Amino acid sequence: MKKPVNKIEKLIGEMCPDGVEFKALGEVADYRRGSFPQPYGERKWYDGDNAMPFVQVADVAENMRLVDNTKRKISKLAQPKSVFVPAETVIVTLQGSIGRVAITQYDSYVDRTLAIFESYKREINIKYFSYQLESKFNIEKENARGSTIKTITKEEFTKFKIPIPPLAIQKEIVKILDNFTELEAELEAELEARKKQYEHYRGELLSFDDGVEFKALGDCINFKNGKGHEKNIDENGEYIVVNSKFVSTEGRVRKYSVEQICPVFLNDILMVMSDLPNGKALAKCFYVDENYKYTLNQRICALTVEDNDDLNTKYLFYILSRNRQLLRYDNGADQTNLRKNDILKIKIPIPPLAEQKRIVSILDKFDALVSDISIGLPAEIKARKKQYEYYRNQLLTFTPLEKQDAG
Repeated sequence: MKKPVNKIEKLIGEMCPDGVEFKALGEVADYRRGSFPQPYGERKWYDGDNAMPFVQVADVAENMRLVDNTKRKISKLAQPKSVFVPAETVIVTLQGSIGRVAITQYDSYVDRTLAIFESYKREINIKYFSYQLESKFNIEKENARGSTIKTITKEEFTKFKIPIPPLAIQKEIVKILDNFTELEAELEAELEARKKQYEHYRGELLSFDDGVEFKALGDCINFKNGKGHEKNIDENGEYIVVNSKFVSTEGRVRKYSVEQICPVFLNDILMVMSDLPNGKALAKCFYVDENYKYTLNQRICALTVEDNDDLNTKYLFYILSRNRQLLRYDNGADQTNLRKNDILKIKIPIPPLAEQKRIVSILDKFDALVSDISIGLPAEIKARKKQYEYYRNQLLTFTPLEKQDAG
């Protein structure tokens, strides 16, 4: 990779040795926010004859593309109240998962939680612009407003500045970064195929006939809710707050008073009770494999198996994660909040304990192949991401022209 980077450095030396001009987004492009008629939950706004793809935050993938098929379709009646976006348009998410950028690959209508870049005031490669947009938002989203749902407004990002080197340099940067993202996309596609295979096999293993006993979940477990943790925090950190991503390294390490914490223990099952419209976290589960390490956010519940001689906890974890009986409460329009009774009344199959353990052994091996970042494809994808981020930061960073002039 040294050779291509050196080529960029050579071009910079030839074309802009004194630095690169930085411009605010408002000076680079014209843009607007998307729109949608309110309230979101009205059925008349969705589907029907001549319905079109409706892009929300969850429909923006991490590879600068939209998902192949948006979760919702906007009805003919609602289309005049939204914003039509033709293919090959740059959009960016402004709420929740801030800073996801896509160059749309099909015509669609776009929600108000995204910005749409409609025309450009400067000579700029739109793929280079997209890379810079993604990089800038990744930095600025750390200061975004909001506690539960982070938001960046149109007025705020208008002032974000990005470097505008000569077009030849932009194109060369895109060529290098595209090599990384295309390889990563190939690996992601292969991993996704394996995940689908795993999900299919998981579904087969967890399907039972009428000969197996079914019980209400509430008859098998103890239930407890998490608590809020945003005030009166002791600085001597110990517990990690579990959020809906279930990624422990992203939690904030904190120490709480006894009144504030909701600790979870070895072999507990954690479940997401609240998720944004069209999200993928609702009813997602996490198996606790370390004691006295985690405390729960208020949107998470913990389930403890009462009798391990009758029910294997890890087997129950596989049964519950994204369970269809719970996903039916997600209407795709409003934030979904599972109630305690919604969770406790679902029916779960209880085969013999030996069969439960056999299923767990098989699914643990499958799960490691598609999820363990220390082995196989997940490890390779992680390494490629780090490499890409390193070169992206190098290639998208320039010396501002004004600093050179000041010197």
